[in-house]
Amino acid sequence: MKINNFIAAPGNAYIIAEIGNNHNGSYSLAIQMIDQAILAGANCVKFQMRTLDKVYRKRAIESSGEDLGTEYVVDLLKRFELSKDEHRQLFEYCNSKDITYLCTPWDSSSLEFLEEMGVLAYKVASADLTNIPLIELLIQTQKPLILSTGMSTTEEIRFTSSVLDKANAEYAFLHCNSTYPAPLEDINLSWIGELKKIHATVGYSGHERGISVTIAAVVMGISIIERHFTLDRNMEGPDHAASLEFDEFSRLVEGVRQVEAALGSANEERPLSQGEMINRENLAKSLVSSGPLKSGSILSAENITVKSPGQGISPQHFYQLVGKTLLRDMDAEDFFYPSDISSTKILPREYTFKRDWGIPVRFHDFKKYYESSKPELVEFHLSYQDMLLDPAEFIEKPHECNFVVHAPELFENSELLDLASPDLEYRERSIKNMQRVIDLTVELKKYFPSTATPMIVTNIGGFSMDKNFSPEEVQVGYEIFSQSLELLNADGIEIIPQTMAPYPWHFGGQRFQNLFVHPEEIIKWCDKLQLRMCFDISHSMLTANNFNYCFYELCEQIAPLTAHLHIGDAEGLNGEGLQIGEGSIDFVRTGKILNTLAPLATFIPEIWQGHKNDGEGFWKALELLEPVL
Repeated sequence: MKINNFIAAPGNAYIIAEIGNNHNGSYSLAIQMIDQAILAGANCVKFQMRTLDKVYRKRAIESSGEDLGTEYVVDLLKRFELSKDEHRQLFEYCNSKDITYLCTPWDSSSLEFLEEMGVLAYKVASADLTNIPLIELLIQTQKPLILSTGMSTTEEIRFTSSVLDKANAEYAFLHCNSTYPAPLEDINLSWIGELKKIHATVGYSGHERGISVTIAAVVMGISIIERHFTLDRNMEGPDHAASLEFDEFSRLVEGVRQVEAALGSANEERPLSQGEMINRENLAKSLVSSGPLKSGSILSAENITVKSPGQGISPQHFYQLVGKTLLRDMDAEDFFYPSDISSTKILPREYTFKRDWGIPVRFHDFKKYYESSKPELVEFHLSYQDMLLDPAEFIEKPHECNFVVHAPELFENSELLDLASPDLEYRERSIKNMQRVIDLTVELKKYFPSTATPMIVTNIGGFSMDKNFSPEEVQVGYEIFSQSLELLNADGIEIIPQTMAPYPWHFGGQRFQNLFVHPEEIIKWCDKLQLRMCFDISHSMLTANNFNYCFYELCEQIAPLTAHLHIGDAEGLNGEGLQIGEGSIDFVRTGKILNTLAPLATFIPEIWQGHKNDGEGFWKALELLEPVL
């Protein structure tokens, strides 16, 4: 179900803060509640509207003969209703704050007014699930309908569903127990499954105390959540006692989003997360050679042993190796790789790209990769420990290729580079570390005389621990980064920020990245600061997945700003740096965009663990990319 551009679905619940009549007739209180609902993370605030003489019998309104319960409710409604003009102002206020205003019309007159106002969808109260005349009027609006099922029998729900289906209405049922507050033993979450058999789109409207039950309902595959919202549970009125105050509602939203993130998908194959793959590399076991071995040797069980880390093939393949002919020399405790089982290995060759290509290297393996592949450029991926080394020990003489430097993300004392930090002392240390990178890059120029102005790829910082920056904090972050640039002596080099993923892996996926993520901001600040970008394809695919952007439209936006490319595949929200073809990127389509809008941008294949087995992951990526770049 789509409501105001939000697609409500299992794993992406639409969260309604049901204000109802908890404003107690106060317009100013209603405004406060909208602001608080926004802060709590609600997608929508919902009100109620009644024309009392259309809803209740005359004697109920006049308090002449109805039972005490009805008399009490009607008295409250008389005092707590907002005027139509106040509803109109709340509607406009919600629009200005980018939160959806919804309302439950309890009668045809209220519906007529709400239609004139332009309400985007309607909620049907449990009391009106069987009110077919009102439902037929709601169907005629052709707006999405959300219907609570409290107080209704299975047969009544089925009947209303048949009416809605016959009219091809877009609707959702909310599982609900209409007791305020609802006893836990009466909620019966298990019936959500039965309700889904009647109609596929189902949500949950909770009236229980606390938030645990509502969060549990997320696991049942609900698409919508509705909870009553109040600023004070002790206020007068029938719904306050079953409502959530701000802190509880905030925790509810947080809990729902956490559970949704944790749900994943019921794939037949168990996927490995990025964090698991990292730990597998560091902690798991591998097959390694028990001693030196010569090419042509027939492997025996005595030639193979099991040791950490897990950077070679799994010990499960032990007996697949036995009897294989070795096609390379090995030192003691060298890893065995899949190519040792298949007796095939991808080797570097001459490539015919339309643009300059390169490979990522470290100081210690530069010579090996340069001599084996003769790349047109190398990109030095520096660690903070590399910063302490003398490049002359590894490079020795000038070379014909160009070079790029990738600044470390992590420096001494486990401190991440952050040129946008509001902490002045932290930022000063980051500026100092960045200047060290610049100075080293300038020193490297003598070994690569073809590179007049070397580029430095950097993750500039702008991360947060618990939640994303507010728009105001994002603006401040970019301004601070701008100030940091002015304090750097960057003569003779070009700093190119890298497009970032929302949860980068060097943060362990547990921090939020806020700068150089969204294309509109990147365009704005590149223009303002006269910057070009390192377009990290894999990072930006994760951004597109996380924020429901069209990745290829994002490519068209960023490509004209691109000086250099990091190319790898990606999947989901944290699957970055995958081998080409192992994620969800269409590289034929992406290549056409890049060839048109960024024809001069250089690139490297940035494949996680691509350096293993003498760079086999890089050579495979280059083989696959050659037809499209």
